Amino acid sequence: MESVVVGINLFGAVALLLFGLAQIKDGMSRAFGARLRIGLAAGTRGQYRSFFAGLVATIALQSSTATALMVASFVEKDLIAPAMAQIVLLGANVGTAMTAWIVALGLGWLSPLLILAGVILSRGKSVQRQGGGAAVAGVGLMLLSLHLLSAATDPIRQSPALGLFIGMLGDAWPVALIFSAVLAVLASSSLAIVVLILSLAASGGMETSLVIVLVLGANLGGAVPPVLATLKAPIAARRVTVGNLVVRAIGCLAALPLAGYAAALLDMSPFSHANLAVDAHLAFNFAVAAFAWPLSPVLLRVTTMLLPDRESTENNHSYLDSHDLDQPVAALAGASREVLLVGDLIELMLRQASEAMRDSDAAKLNDISSLEGRVDRLQHEIKVYVSKVGQNGLARKDQRRAMDIVEYAINLEHIGDIIEKGIRPEIAKKIDLGLRFSDDGKSELERLFAVTLDNIRMAQSVFATRNADLARRLVEVKEDVRRLEKQSSESHLQRLRDGRVDSIQTSSVHLDMLRDLKRINAHLAAVAHPILDESGLLIESRIRQAG
Repeated sequence: MESVVVGINLFGAVALLLFGLAQIKDGMSRAFGARLRIGLAAGTRGQYRSFFAGLVATIALQSSTATALMVASFVEKDLIAPAMAQIVLLGANVGTAMTAWIVALGLGWLSPLLILAGVILSRGKSVQRQGGGAAVAGVGLMLLSLHLLSAATDPIRQSPALGLFIGMLGDAWPVALIFSAVLAVLASSSLAIVVLILSLAASGGMETSLVIVLVLGANLGGAVPPVLATLKAPIAARRVTVGNLVVRAIGCLAALPLAGYAAALLDMSPFSHANLAVDAHLAFNFAVAAFAWPLSPVLLRVTTMLLPDRESTENNHSYLDSHDLDQPVAALAGASREVLLVGDLIELMLRQASEAMRDSDAAKLNDISSLEGRVDRLQHEIKVYVSKVGQNGLARKDQRRAMDIVEYAINLEHIGDIIEKGIRPEIAKKIDLGLRFSDDGKSELERLFAVTLDNIRMAQSVFATRNADLARRLVEVKEDVRRLEKQSSESHLQRLRDGRVDSIQTSSVHLDMLRDLKRINAHLAAVAHPILDESGLLIESRIRQAG
């Protein structure tokens, strides 16, 4: 029974530590998230600035994983050069090690004060104060967890079973390394595991060499969660997190045979070993940064070999040819063909959603998120490409066409967001809960889906041909959709008045999907506005003038 209590205390203390770290990350993201992202993107124009940007962002967020994911997303959007991204992550690794070193300074007495201050700040009205309060309270909880960890591990340190287990690990360094790495992966935090090692080693019953090996394992495991989080991300983003894992893995493999020599030197030194775990953590990351920094171009080539660009197969072929940038007509023609591919992806997403709703088949929703990711990527590539067309200036006609391409791409990306974040979750909820639309309600939604699919094809034709009659028809159909949505809403409300159980159960799903389909059609109709404006068929406002 006593062992159960000790286990609960230990896991509870670790859980509190992880919760405190999450509070800091969430609070800082709410309070300064936009500034941190802007600062991180702007601070990567040089190697030294990149290193310190990663260090500062990680100390602020208390999470090298969060920094790694931000950097990966920036590389995906061409906001950070890949070589600079690796240097940012070297700074992030040092930042999380510095955090562990600061935490081990014995500031536990500040815990109640910080929690009190955080709670007071979080009651403020501004988002910045609320986020800052959550972050301050998170620091207090983290310091409190260290006190609880020390108390929870005290009985364990006296346990003969733990002594036997530690002895086994001391005789098998590779096993100890893997064991610590697995714990860091499960906790998604190298910091938490280093602090746990610090608490277990506090009694002096653990060999110095074993402490170093366990710290190496925590560093290796801490690089795995970002890799797992970017498994479905584009290749450029995955290279960043895989490169960070490669750097840490090489560092651990190089340092592992030297752990015994380092331990012998430390044992002969007169300095205190009370904070050996965090000191080793900091020293390792500084050493890795010093060796890997000059080799970042080589690391980029290695990750490119490990994760080569996909061959241009299926729909991955791009019409955005950099050789055409000095020929605006050819370049804009290629961008137009590329944006039509985005429209085809949107049609596929909506058709899959329609079929999933019709057949109550959740499997047909599986590809929507990945398709939306492709839409986002292509839309960004189109905007960047069009911005580079005709660097020396464009003719007025080409300027208008370039603007039309970008606006259509943005509207299609908005439609993808509506399908992925609005329609797909509603259909999934309906299927998961086993709900059924009324026959009339299902028929109304299916009709609106069919009309919207037809409008996507019409919008594609309008964009490709710039035909004024077809553009006018697309805008007229938008008004038809508005009337259909209004009629379906009124019919649905009448079914609610009649007490129809199936309509009552699916009311929110039905009305939300009507609204989302209406918004999609509004975005589609926008492609016709520049054409109608050029033809003099578009008025500035539908509001009837007084008198």
